Amino acid sequence: MVKNLKAIPSILILAIVLMVISPMDINAQSGIEPYEIERVGQSGWQFLKINGDPRQAAMGGSFMVSSNSTANVVFGNPALMAWIENYDVQFNNFSWLADIRYTSLAAAKTFPGIGTFALSYVNMNYGDIPETIQSGIQGGGTVPLVTGEMFTAYDMALGLSFARQITEQLGLGGSIRYLNEEIAGTGMSNWSMDFSTIYYTGFRSLRLAITARNFGPDAHLVGYSEDLRSEPVDIRMPLELRGGIAYDWLDGVSSPHFLTTVLEGRAPSDGKEKIHFGTEYGYHNLFFVRGGYRFNYDEEGLTLGMGINFPVVGYHCTLNYAYLDFGALTQVNMFSFGLEF
Repeated sequence: MVKNLKAIPSILILAIVLMVISPMDINAQSGIEPYEIERVGQSGWQFLKINGDPRQAAMGGSFMVSSNSTANVVFGNPALMAWIENYDVQFNNFSWLADIRYTSLAAAKTFPGIGTFALSYVNMNYGDIPETIQSGIQGGGTVPLVTGEMFTAYDMALGLSFARQITEQLGLGGSIRYLNEEIAGTGMSNWSMDFSTIYYTGFRSLRLAITARNFGPDAHLVGYSEDLRSEPVDIRMPLELRGGIAYDWLDGVSSPHFLTTVLEGRAPSDGKEKIHFGTEYGYHNLFFVRGGYRFNYDEEGLTLGMGINFPVVGYHCTLNYAYLDFGALTQVNMFSFGLEF
């Protein structure tokens, strides 16, 4: 067992290096350009890719924020829960693209000697949508007809997470979720699992993390007309592997200033490999300014944000805000409120 634990740092370092360099084009050899394979649109459950935590979102969507961990880490790297001291509750609410309402709640509790458990809930409500049908063929194309009827759609995830410090430097965690989607009377249910780890290397604050997200079976639409189906409608999970590295340039202990930088590589099953970069500056653990960038996306790019910590009647409260630039799709403003006690 000891020998296996000693081998973990080397395995983690190798995996992080491979993850970070994977988005780079290392296949072009002998002047022959490799054929680019597009995997876009090959999976469903896309709402699982949205990180509802404004703190992580403001730092380029990086999951490797380990200092002052909150219950919101269940949406990125559950292993970080191992550093929650007692109770922590986080509520997130914002309007996503196209006025889609995103709401999430996470509550974590640490049991000394056992580990940290958390419950989480995510809901995406698409609101009322006008029903449009194909009324006929005109001029070589179909003619849309608005019927005057309305339908709704939503996504939901209910999760249970657990994390534990294996050693003072190594933390492991995971989540299991029940998923449900519905649109206009057609829907499906499924389950998924996440696995994650974080390792403090012992070199100052340098830390490494790996997350494997959204493992689960294919799902099948219920209520979908067999007569209209021209091909299978089994929906795949959006599998994703991330590896990251983070370092605190200023620790916020020996001075009132805190400064951290995060770099991650992301390999999704339904798209190109991507890079996430983020940084956070804090003053006296009271006020924070954040920024980041998402590389190799079609529209996503710059991220900005801020946060404040303040006491209220013996509780430690947090308010966080994030601004996400989506290019032609305009922008998203995210908000969260949290309590630690």
